Amino acid sequence: MQRHPVRARRREDGGSVSRVAHHRGAGGAGASLTVGPISAADHLAFVRAQRSVSFLQTPAWGRVKTEWRSESLGWYHGRHLVGAALVLHRPVPRLERYTLAYLPEGPVIDWTGEIDAWLDPLAARLKAHGAFAIRLGPPVRTNTWSADQVKEGIAAPGIRRLTEMSGQWADPVGARVAGRLREAGWLPQSPEDGFGVGHPQFKYEIPLAGRTEDDLLRGMNQQWRRNIKKAAKEGVEVTVGAVTSGGEDLKAFHDLYVHTAERDRFTPRPLRYFETMFAALSAEDPERIRLYLARHQGDLVAATVLVRVGAHAWYSYGASSTDKREVRGSNACQWAMIRDSLAAGCDVYDLRGITPTLDADDPHVGLIRFKVGTGGQAVRYVGEWDLPLRPTIYRAFDLFMRRRG
Repeated sequence: MQRHPVRARRREDGGSVSRVAHHRGAGGAGASLTVGPISAADHLAFVRAQRSVSFLQTPAWGRVKTEWRSESLGWYHGRHLVGAALVLHRPVPRLERYTLAYLPEGPVIDWTGEIDAWLDPLAARLKAHGAFAIRLGPPVRTNTWSADQVKEGIAAPGIRRLTEMSGQWADPVGARVAGRLREAGWLPQSPEDGFGVGHPQFKYEIPLAGRTEDDLLRGMNQQWRRNIKKAAKEGVEVTVGAVTSGGEDLKAFHDLYVHTAERDRFTPRPLRYFETMFAALSAEDPERIRLYLARHQGDLVAATVLVRVGAHAWYSYGASSTDKREVRGSNACQWAMIRDSLAAGCDVYDLRGITPTLDADDPHVGLIRFKVGTGGQAVRYVGEWDLPLRPTIYRAFDLFMRRRG
């Protein structure tokens, strides 16, 4: 197969083309890359050298996911570390020697290069160490829709999904990565609604690079600006909470989060999960994770969790009280996190997953309506892909997961 390297370029819309800083020639024609274990310290140093890396690809995330076995792997070009990955291993029921090797929103490699040169040695290494399949989620975009395009799509009676709209920005790197993965036998795992067993393929992001607070406010719709002003007028105060294990602030957040789960009918994570998450991420970098608390006259009315790695910030969790919703504590928390992300020099404020529906009768459309009010853009990523290394075991595992529901 003839290879056509794609030149990397700088994005002006707050995104990236998932390129890493690396030694000349890595991943290109004739390059020889090797994969092996690296220390958590070397892994973290590599992450810190990048402009943007998912927090799911930091060494600390392996300490959060206690139900998985984790390891850090590195790609070497000669003696130069040119790529890195956090790999989470899940054993097969009754066949514990074999594992699903999962790289959430990773690996951190040069996706604009020849991806076979990166992924072939990864597959060989993982298979040799007992993996029956690899699942990864390239941090590479395929399509972007502006807030105005999304609003037009919701209003148009003949359009039901983002993917039915024309005029979106298409990323040739994303299309190329998806094509190469398919040619190499990788199987796409992203369902029609954009949410699978892993992480969402469709997200909503606010570009921050080169913008001011006034720019961001002007980009929001009237309702969002009104809610931010109302929260300030009502005297809502947003503070950054203390997040030590057993601390009152984290417990207060969790109580409100459980209340939100009961109201909105989702299964909440236990307090211990958040204690582990805050402890692990904070130990890796004191600025990695923050808890925001919005209070009105002493009452906790909203709480949110912000995670930041390099120039990328994520809204990760949120909770709100049913009482006093009129004081708009959730909007106040969001605005505080956006402002802090801008002040920290971030390129992107990431509101995480959305479904691609634009059907006004679909209950999921409310989520995208809420997020589109911030301005920003809807983004489709390449999604998650599986490579079966031991097909018989992979089919058995897939059947087990389907039956489990």
